Amino acid sequence: MTKKSKGILCIICAAFSFALMNLFIKLAGDIPTLQKSLFRNLVALLISFILIKKEHISFKSGNGNWSLILARSVFGTIALIFNFYAIDHLNISDASMLNKLSPFFAILFSYFILKEKAKLYQLACVFTALAGTLFILKPGGEELISIPALIGMLSGMGAGLAYTFLRKATGRGVPGKLIVFTFSLFSCIFAFPYCILHFTPMTVKQLLSLLMTGVSASCGQFAITAAYTYAPASELSVYDYTQVIFASILGFLFLGEIPDVLSIIGYVTIIAASIVMFLMRTRHITED
Repeated sequence: MTKKSKGILCIICAAFSFALMNLFIKLAGDIPTLQKSLFRNLVALLISFILIKKEHISFKSGNGNWSLILARSVFGTIALIFNFYAIDHLNISDASMLNKLSPFFAILFSYFILKEKAKLYQLACVFTALAGTLFILKPGGEELISIPALIGMLSGMGAGLAYTFLRKATGRGVPGKLIVFTFSLFSCIFAFPYCILHFTPMTVKQLLSLLMTGVSASCGQFAITAAYTYAPASELSVYDYTQVIFASILGFLFLGEIPDVLSIIGYVTIIAASIVMFLMRTRHITED
């Protein structure tokens, strides 16, 4: 098996893990979103702490880039909370698709933060993806817009901004595991006061669902890390959209969820924009 094939297999495993995470969030039932995020990040915090200790990664590795690390943590936490809220109020396939807008938003934010000029085809794909989003947002009717869907889109925007700060920090030599630890720690600190004041008792099933949320998310992070050691993001990113397929299957099998026609049109439009951007980027890399 080639390195690229191993990378594709790992990114598909990551997509399945994150789809499972969304399913377990939904199965946890009527628990406050912040309480769900706390349990998800406690598991990630423990695993990342073990890893940075094992690899002797010091906080000095921040190299004076703590403002970038903090920005990644803040916007990553906002994106996570918004995504969990969307999962609770939408089909998990809809929530997954809206969160996967992050690469398109990252292109826009990279212009302002990383000073990277977007190519014409990238901008065309961004606006095509945003147009596809309208089919999931479903403006019109009694409500001008679906609020949970709008929050789901904002989760993708927050994730795109967080990934942009992540790229800038890692580009300056900050270890990825330190950034994961800091993000997990910040998210836990952010959610902890609310959970203390408004803790909702959980059944054994709900507790297990939340613990599996953390395990699934951690498996996804490990799989993504492994994928990008085999091949660059430019060759793998398009396969990440298999998460939407997995989420649709899991949602149907365990929750009886079936996306409506408008949502499916939105999925196809956004994924098509991603595939076109992937192919154009590959072509430009080959020509260079």
